[in-house]
Amino acid sequence: MSKPLGAVSAAGADEAPPAVQRSGLALLTIAMAQLMVALDGTITNIALPSIQSDLDVSASNLAWVVNSYALAFGGLLLIGGRAGDLFGRRRMFRFGIAVFTLASLLGGLAPNEGLLIGARVLQGIGAAVTAPTALSLIATNFAEGEARNKAMGVYGAMAGMGSTLGLLLGGVLTDVDWRWVMFVNIPIGVALLAGTKSLAEGERNPGRLDIPGAVTGTLGLVSLVYAITRSGEAGWSDVRTLGCFAAAAVLLVVFLALQRRVAHPMMPLRLFRDRNRFGSYAMALFVGAGMFATFYFLTLYMQQILGYSPIESGFAYLPFSVGMVLAATVGSKLAGRLAPRRIAAPGLLIGIAGMLWLSTLDPGSSYVTALMPAMFVTAVGLGLTFIPMTLGAVSGVDQQDAGIASALLNTVQQVGGALGLAVLATIATTTADNRLPDAAVTLHKALAAKDLTLVHRAGDALTQGFSTAFLVAAALYVVALLITLAAITATKQEPADEALPGHVG
Repeated sequence: MSKPLGAVSAAGADEAPPAVQRSGLALLTIAMAQLMVALDGTITNIALPSIQSDLDVSASNLAWVVNSYALAFGGLLLIGGRAGDLFGRRRMFRFGIAVFTLASLLGGLAPNEGLLIGARVLQGIGAAVTAPTALSLIATNFAEGEARNKAMGVYGAMAGMGSTLGLLLGGVLTDVDWRWVMFVNIPIGVALLAGTKSLAEGERNPGRLDIPGAVTGTLGLVSLVYAITRSGEAGWSDVRTLGCFAAAAVLLVVFLALQRRVAHPMMPLRLFRDRNRFGSYAMALFVGAGMFATFYFLTLYMQQILGYSPIESGFAYLPFSVGMVLAATVGSKLAGRLAPRRIAAPGLLIGIAGMLWLSTLDPGSSYVTALMPAMFVTAVGLGLTFIPMTLGAVSGVDQQDAGIASALLNTVQQVGGALGLAVLATIATTTADNRLPDAAVTLHKALAAKDLTLVHRAGDALTQGFSTAFLVAAALYVVALLITLAAITATKQEPADEALPGHVG
């Protein structure tokens, strides 16, 4: 019979817990891995114009430099998490980092767009193994209660910082050479591989890989993420988009049917029986949908409307990173004193206030008095939300299910982000084009022609589209708040009575 996380076998009870310094190194290794994975979701965004120019990438293929990573990452997370449960979390963590690091080297050396996109797919595969095993290794290496709350605080800060730091580094490194947005991962990956010696392996699930479930689940998720991504480019009525949505629906229904019948399911449906865990997953879906889109529209607003350079845009995100880190630190301390709902609900209210503030931006808004404080408030709200959301996803999970529980959290965030961006991008574009047809194209033409009157009209139209998107994102956070109030009923995290297993060299 499997044991909840934090419990140990009789044989392991006499082993000494890891030394404090080794525990600190373990946390640093896990946190930096999460930072690297999150960072790569955005670091290439600002480098895209340089990549397009250097490799002569067509406009239609340029988006796939970003989307190929998200597609592989989101589609393979479930199988990545299950592989950690079955074959060893530390072993698969090392494998994921090694693949990610090798892919970064190949991407930096890529002589054409095909090899670069292939390298980004390989990075996504490495990330799909690394991310869920990193989160499950926190459950393996830190006892439930204060120790795990602190570890989750650091993890949550890294997860939140990764996207904004990616934009900052993307701007700085692109000024040197766009290839450094790939090469920067190599020394980090090598250091992480050395740091994995500090990690305890944890128990392995004696089951076997559910091949039919892995195939249908992975293909279903890949089809869904691809359909969502393509819908943002080709529209929701596109034949290939609709075909992929239909394929995803069929494959995922078959996948769920298989999970009910097989002895060793890839995604045990028992994970959803816990009300708090189900609520955490649902909350992550809507928070991810709002947050991913927020980064996208803020970047466009800063570069298209305010005229910021890539490096200026990156530094402009610093208040977001600071707010996220501060809130995650406070949230980890509060997690041992307050019930998750009493942390997440105020956090979401603050996040909603921040999004409403962002929705008031206009073409003449000041960075210091409008954009900066609005970003900081939003980041504080989201930072407070991440800790209880993440704890709710993995608390009380059996050791054999830690990896898949972690993978599910990452999966719903990625799918939520892709869906939110596709929907909100459509809303923003429609709103802008209703005020001025082809507003984005018109802005570029007006800037080239130095037609200031048309520049103002186009900027006003685009900003109206961004503002509408921010309002819809605020509505998504309202849904997440309602889910939190209705489904998250757990009490505060208490320290586990049992010690964690000793360090496994």
